[in-house]
Amino acid sequence: MIADPMIVGWAHTKFGKSGAKDTMALMAEVTAPALDHAGIPAGSVDGIFVGSFNNGFQPQDFQGSLVAMGLPALAHVPAVRCENACATGSAALHAAMDFIAAGRGRVALVVGAEKMTAIPTADVGDVLLTACYREEEGGVDGGFAGIFGQIANHYFQQNGDRSEELAMIAAKNHANGMNNPYAHMQKDFGFAFCNTVSEKNPYVAGPLRRTDCSLVSDGAAALVLADAETAASLQRAIGFRARVQANDILALSRRDPTAFEGGRRAWKGALANAGLSISDLDLVETHDCFTMAEMIEYEIMGLAAPGEGWKVIREGRTRMGGDLPVNPSGGLKSRGHPIGATGVSQHVMAAMQLMGEAGEMQVPGAELAGVFNMGGAAVANYVSILERVK
Repeated sequence: MIADPMIVGWAHTKFGKSGAKDTMALMAEVTAPALDHAGIPAGSVDGIFVGSFNNGFQPQDFQGSLVAMGLPALAHVPAVRCENACATGSAALHAAMDFIAAGRGRVALVVGAEKMTAIPTADVGDVLLTACYREEEGGVDGGFAGIFGQIANHYFQQNGDRSEELAMIAAKNHANGMNNPYAHMQKDFGFAFCNTVSEKNPYVAGPLRRTDCSLVSDGAAALVLADAETAASLQRAIGFRARVQANDILALSRRDPTAFEGGRRAWKGALANAGLSISDLDLVETHDCFTMAEMIEYEIMGLAAPGEGWKVIREGRTRMGGDLPVNPSGGLKSRGHPIGATGVSQHVMAAMQLMGEAGEMQVPGAELAGVFNMGGAAVANYVSILERVK
């Protein structure tokens, strides 16, 4: 069996409201820079894998074809677009890795991008509801935030009101985002602001306040993957100790919405395949589309028992300098969440940490990193365990 390929280069736009008019322009901002960063010419790329959710964010689709529009040297390279809700970026990454592992090519380019701010905010919420089971959940107030508002209510009914701990998670991630030059929101709001309902921080859905919700962002990120032989001749190589995908039932009515069982299985499988425990990792980039998600993710990655994730943030274990820094990049909460780019971005952030190239957000001595990216309400779940090879 051919070993999994390695990450050998990357590029990342600043997330936020971009002047780029569409995903084609955003992709062009990262394609050539990622190849340059890897030291690989366009002519050596064997496959292009694009992650873009779209589904109404812009009229142009056929996203896989857009990369070559920005870099014509890639015009004849096979290209495909992947979509798996908010895990679209990781879906594209896995497809590219499978392509190389199957021996169909030696170098693959993965590009994730989304242009979300070109349509009204109310329409963004409706587009995002396509990532839930619309027959039962499409009428929820507050768009996709309403789904997680219901999850938060369910969690609170079982485990008490944990609004304070959610505010602690928000404050942590905003503080971390201050050190990330790519972050959408580079502002340290502090716990008091995040914990107080106000005109600037109103309730959005259920107990979730504005500071509990990730941002509507534009952005793109790219990764260059290569087989082991090719990677050996390049400047950087980040290997995968493990990568696992696990799914769950789409309809929340047919499962415990706070269990995130698919995500738990992905974490359990990845750690087992890597021969590691959660305590062996030096950092995790996790999918905090809402602070409620990060709290439950503490439980599924093994930091706390079910219903006790709130203790982790209260004890400071996931802060910078804690036992396991979670989202040193600021996470989706601060870095931003351009849907198709998110999974790719998370892997870029982890790779930067492992290469010691994360600047002010660097976790000292980072050798092992976990990444958790999920689509929908923990329906499509991806876990990667990364380590530096060279």
